[in-house]
Amino acid sequence: MSNLIQKFSVKLRYLREKKNISQDALAKLTDIDRSYIGRIDRGEVNISLDKLFKIAKALKCQPAELMPEIDSFD
Repeated sequence: MSNLIQKFSVKLRYLREKKNISQDALAKLTDIDRSYIGRIDRGEVNISLDKLFKIAKALKCQPAELMPEIDSFD
């Protein structure tokens, strides 16, 4: 997968763990399959805006907080 997706997954995992939310709990909060949450967390898939906003809402953050910095785009 792209470097951008990997950087997104690192930020997602960091925020999820910081808020002490498991992959299973995030899956339940977002109504996204647990195995798919795992794939997102590992940077294996490119998610839709819909999923980005569901995840941000569940983590109680702005979607932009999950995005890599613009200077890190490769």
